[in-house]
Amino acid sequence: MTIKPINNLKLFSIASLNGVSQIMLQENSVTGIFFLVGIAISSLNMALAALLATIVGTATAYLFKYNFEEIQKGLYGFSAALVGVAIVLFFKLTVATWLLVIVGAAIATIIQHFFIKRNITAFTLPFVLVTWLFYYAASFLHPTLLASQFPLIPSENDIYFFYIKGYGQVIFQANIWSGVLFLLGVFFHSRIAAIYGLAGGAIAGLAALPLASSDAVANGLLSYNAVLCAIVFAGVKFKNCLWAFISVVLSLVIILLLQNLNILALTFPFVAASFLTLKIKNRNQASPL
Repeated sequence: MTIKPINNLKLFSIASLNGVSQIMLQENSVTGIFFLVGIAISSLNMALAALLATIVGTATAYLFKYNFEEIQKGLYGFSAALVGVAIVLFFKLTVATWLLVIVGAAIATIIQHFFIKRNITAFTLPFVLVTWLFYYAASFLHPTLLASQFPLIPSENDIYFFYIKGYGQVIFQANIWSGVLFLLGVFFHSRIAAIYGLAGGAIAGLAALPLASSDAVANGLLSYNAVLCAIVFAGVKFKNCLWAFISVVLSLVIILLLQNLNILALTFPFVAASFLTLKIKNRNQASPL
């Protein structure tokens, strides 16, 4: 594996922005900028947290001399960035909260490396594990650290744009314009991925209508995992559509199960559904009928 030291700010900046773009499996610094702007129009603090966390994640990877090409692809930034946004969402804003962003980003990066080194496709699992750890530890040990969570009240028209809001909810944003910018960011790098994401979010939301509250559907809360699942399997062949559909259905089943168990879903349904679908796909390719 090739290892190189960080030698200039430009390389570091590109790696960090790629880390933000990899939240939706895109390797493109411009896409990363779209995502940061999309977060910022909803919450400047969340945007700062995402940027700080991906910088910390990238710096941690450089510090521990992880593979240079993997760092530049942004593979050590996306889980860290999501951790940063999640901490600002779930915790009261204090100096300690920003310290949690830094520590959480570094831990997520180390966990990410654990999976990458073993060639395990973990997607955003490091983000999920770190956020669960911090959130549930605070819930049991010091609940006053947690911010009050108020239900999102959708407007009358939100139900018509739930698939766009599904894009926004990938990075915890309920603002429809955040969803538009996230969609444009993916479209900038991959049109097929953007279209698959829209279709996946739409299918999951429509399927969830008789199974979940209309407010949750309207806010994209039943679509965001499906957006990511569909992007994973995006492609021009019919089989791509099939695998994307299977993963979308699985993600919906898993998120509904987690909601019934009162477990914070985050992107775990995406991780589990994509992992299971890839296993089925690989087994099918290894043993064709």
